[in-house]
Amino acid sequence: MTTNLLGLDRTGFETFCAGLGEKRFRALQLMRWVHQRGCDDLEAMTDLARTFRGRLAESVAITPPTVIADRTAPDGTRKWLFDVGGGNAVEAVYIPEARRGTLCISSQAGCAVDCRFCATGKQGFSRNLRPDEILGQVWLANRMLRDDPAAIARLGEVGPVAERPISNVVFMGMGEPMLNYDAVLPAIRALLDEHGYGLSRRRVTVSTSGVVPMIERLGRDCPVALAVSLHAGNDALRDQLVPINRKYPLQELLSACRNYLEVAPRDFITFEYVMLDGVNDSVAQARELTRLLADLPSKLNLIPFNGFTASGLRRSSDVAIDTFSAVLADAGIVTTVRRTRGDDIAAACGQLAGEVIDRTRREARVSPVEVVRRPRSGPERSRHGPVDWGT
Repeated sequence: MTTNLLGLDRTGFETFCAGLGEKRFRALQLMRWVHQRGCDDLEAMTDLARTFRGRLAESVAITPPTVIADRTAPDGTRKWLFDVGGGNAVEAVYIPEARRGTLCISSQAGCAVDCRFCATGKQGFSRNLRPDEILGQVWLANRMLRDDPAAIARLGEVGPVAERPISNVVFMGMGEPMLNYDAVLPAIRALLDEHGYGLSRRRVTVSTSGVVPMIERLGRDCPVALAVSLHAGNDALRDQLVPINRKYPLQELLSACRNYLEVAPRDFITFEYVMLDGVNDSVAQARELTRLLADLPSKLNLIPFNGFTASGLRRSSDVAIDTFSAVLADAGIVTTVRRTRGDDIAAACGQLAGEVIDRTRREARVSPVEVVRRPRSGPERSRHGPVDWGT
C-alpha cells in the first residue's frame, strides 16, 4: 500500500520511518523535505541515504489534489478548485495583504451542517477529506505561490516570505472541521511543527458552527485560534440559521468558549456574524448580542452576506451594517466588517464548486468528473462579493 506523505504529521513520519527500520532523525529530514521545502522528488532529497530513497520509491507518493480551476482576481485573491475524486470538488482561497498571506482551506467535500445562509451546505455532504487532501491544499498553494513573483510582491517582503508566502491558515473553507476532527488534528500539528510549516498557534484558526464536545477536545489536544459561527443572539433564531444549535444551544456553546480561553493562544474568541437583511441586523438584535457576550472576551466579524438563489435571503444594507457595528463598538466589543475580496473569481465559500455542480446537473448524462474537469472558460463575474477569510 502506498503512503501519501502529504498526510503525515511528525508522529506519522516517525511511525512510517520506524517501519522501514530508519531512525527518528531520518523521519524529521523527510518531513522537512516534504512540508517545509515542498519537494516531491525523492532523488532531490540528497541528504537521505540512497538505499533509503530506494525503499521510499517503492512505498510512498507525494501527491496533492488535482487542480480543476485556478483563478486570480485583480486584487490578488487567488482561488483553486481541487478534484478529490468521485465527482467531488473542494476549494481553497489565498488572500494576500501587506506582510501577511492567508490561505483558507476546506476540510470536507460539502457540509452536513446546512446553515441557512451557506452555499456549501445547500450542495449537501459527500465525505470527509483525508489529512493528505487537507494538507495537500497548503502544500500545493505554497508551491504555486512561490513561483508567482506578483504574489510575493503583494506581501511587500522578500527572503523568508518568498519561501513561505502563506503565513496564516484558516479552516474556514468547505465543511465543518470539527466533524472531521481525526483528519484535521494531524493537519494542524503539521502546520505548527517546526519541521513542517512552522506556523504559530495564533496563525492557525479553526472555525466551527458550534460542535461543543470537539471544541473541548481541541482545547485539550492542540489549542489554536478559534472562530465560532454565531449569527444570532438567541436560540430561537439561531436554531433556524444554524441547525446544530438545536443540539448545542448558545449557553453550552459559550461555556465551551470560556473554557477554551484558558488554553487558547489568543485572549479572545472570534465570532462570525453574517449580516442578513431583516433577519438578524436590527439595533435590538445588536443590543441582545452585547448582553450575550458581555462577560466573554470577544472579537466580532460582521460578514456582508454573499447571496445565492436557494437561500431566500438578502444582504443587509451598508447603513444597517454600520449601525449594527456601532452598537457593538459602543458596548466595548471589538468589531470589524469584513471586506469583500476576489469578486471576479467567485471566491466566497462554495461559489465556484456550486457553479460546477450546477453545470453538472444541467449537462446531459455524463460522469461528474468529466463535467467538473471542464470549468467554464473566459471571464466570469459573481454577482456577489466574497468575504475576507484573513485572521
